[in-house]
Order: sequence, then structure tokens, then C-alpha cells
Amino acid sequence: MGRTVVFANQKGGVGKTTSTINIGAYMAAKGKRVLLVDLDPQGNLSSGLGVYEKTSGIYDVLIGKVPAAEAIVKTPQENMYILPSDLSLTGAMVELANVEDRNCFLKRAINSQISAFDYILIDCPPSLGILTLNGFVAAQVVIVPLQCEFFALEGFMSMLSQTIKRVQVSLNTRLLVGGIIFTMYDSRTRIAQEVIQQMKEAFKKNPTLLFKTVIPRNIRLAEAPSHGIPINIYDPLCIGARSYAALTEEVLRRV
Repeated sequence: MGRTVVFANQKGGVGKTTSTINIGAYMAAKGKRVLLVDLDPQGNLSSGLGVYEKTSGIYDVLIGKVPAAEAIVKTPQENMYILPSDLSLTGAMVELANVEDRNCFLKRAINSQISAFDYILIDCPPSLGILTLNGFVAAQVVIVPLQCEFFALEGFMSMLSQTIKRVQVSLNTRLLVGGIIFTMYDSRTRIAQEVIQQMKEAFKKNPTLLFKTVIPRNIRLAEAPSHGIPINIYDPLCIGARSYAALTEEVLRRV
């Protein structure tokens, strides 16, 4: 059975999509069969892998219009596939709002694909609404990318201490926190160093929740999505690529 991992943080611009794409790409490069699920109406995961035109996507799957198998698209990376998204997914938030079991739609939708992939990686929108809750319910593990800035730290503590714990109690008792990824690290700034130090202090009783590999700010990581390819294809020798290669090894050992 495949492992389902959700990447989530209520703050935008912290590296969720970049991490989902590139961890998935390095998993696939190691021979793992990987499915990425774009659960964000902005569709950045889809466009970041060059998927623009499609006949159906995750919205059609969630509302039961098509089965997941018919909406899955092959990506440029060998062994890696995607359930794409676009702005039509915004409608799902309205349509599912008053539906019974509204937080379980994604789990039911991708259940048929669990045995077909080694890993299913879910990229959530920057909110704690219905779509993100669907991601939490469908997953076995949640990974939290955390930008090394003060406001990102403030939002993260709220999400971990409240939302994830509530999900674990009432919606998905099997959900585990797989770890926290430090992203967009700039060693030249004091705040970046302080965020990491504060997190180490906060998790000194459980330091394994912090991934050792830190993802630096890197222009090549920012450029790769505009070409519709992951960093291991765009520039495999840059520091961003080497960092995600090392981080993927950590993820594979944990999940």
C-alpha cells in the first residue's frame, strides 16, 4: 500500500508547492512511483510541472464526475504523475460546505489509487479550510514547510497546536506529524537563524520532528517552475537541487 503525505501550512509562500514537486521528483528518480495531488485552486503545482491544458482534474474527481484514474496526467519526470487543479476547484469549497462528510471526499476519491503508487503527495492551499482538511483526512503523514521568517513561525505554531491536534482527535486518528522543513533559509539574516533556534528550543523534547536538511533561498529553485520541470531536471547541480535530494532521503527514511 502506498503512503499518503500531505504538505500543509496555513501561510502562503512558505515552499509547500516547491517541496511537493521536488521531493516527489527525487522519489521518482529513485524508482518510486509517485502521484502528486494539486489541492490548491491556484494550480501552481500543475503549472510548475507544465500541466496547463487538461480535460479533467481534481475538481471533477471530488464531485464524482470522473474517477481519479481518468484525471491523472503524466509529468516530464519518469515515474511521476499528477492530479491537476485549476480555479474550478474554488467551486468545490462552496459545493461541499454543507455536505455530510465533506472532509472525506478526497480520501474516497484517491482510495482506488493507493495501491497503484508508492507515494501520494498532496499539496494544500494556504488556508485551513475544507480543502486542507480533506488533505489531512486523506493522509497518513503531514509535513509542514516553514519559511525562516517570524510571521511564518507564528502561523505554524497555531496550526500545529490546534488544527492538526483536532484532526487527529476527531477526523483522522492515524495522522502523524512527519516533520517540519525549514525553507527559504538565508544565512545572512539574523531572523532566519533565530527561527531555527526557536524551533529547536520548542521541540527539544522531540528534536526528530525537525528535518536536518535546510532548504536555502536559491534562484534556480524559483526559476524551475516557469519551465514546467522539477529542479533535478532543470539544474541538478545547484544548491537547491542538492538540498532537496538530501531532504528526500530523510523523508523516505521517515515515511
